[in-house]
Amino acid sequence: MASTPKADQKRRRSLSRELVLDAAVRVADERGVASVSMRKVAEQLGVEAMSLYHHVANKDEILDGIVNLVFGEIELPHDAADWKTAMRRRAASARMVLSRHTWALGLLESRRNPGPATLRHHDWVIGRLRGAGFSIGAAAHAFSTLDSYVYGFVLQESSLPFDTSQDLEDVAESIIEQLPADAYPHLTEMITDHALRPGYAYANEFTPGLDLILDGLERLLLTER
Repeated sequence: MASTPKADQKRRRSLSRELVLDAAVRVADERGVASVSMRKVAEQLGVEAMSLYHHVANKDEILDGIVNLVFGEIELPHDAADWKTAMRRRAASARMVLSRHTWALGLLESRRNPGPATLRHHDWVIGRLRGAGFSIGAAAHAFSTLDSYVYGFVLQESSLPFDTSQDLEDVAESIIEQLPADAYPHLTEMITDHALRPGYAYANEFTPGLDLILDGLERLLLTER
């Protein structure tokens, strides 16, 4: 059934900034952030693009808003007893959130007008590190290193040419078949004795790598005391 003017007017009245930004996130999740525009978001909501201007000024404001929403999804574990547990849980949550919104990887630190969730997130991380005894310079190093690891891991994980264990096995076996005999012994060992072991998943590499970083940051903290 075709939309009626009365129905369109009702949808326009029920719009809010929150609904507009939620729709923009859905567009980004489904089509990529390059597809986010006033027109595409309006289509997602079933309204005319002009209706959005009552709630957001332009595309830049939408991008600021959806970045803020992504930061708001990341857990800030206030109940964590120590800084390492807090950073581990925050990093694991960031990985899960960014795995749902991979389009956000290039946007999170790019906005000139950070929203309240973004500011709260950054202040919390810095505060936990400073509270643990890190100098302001060391806290900056720790924050940057942790986020570089999380963002990089998500980017690599999302780019892998396989999704399931069977996909991984097929890809790995195809690579091995093409390798000249004994030409790349260390790569072959990694594939056959590690990646092709039952139950292996690339996601399992995240926590050991994170713990290596946290242990290194702990050593840095000890040198400052």
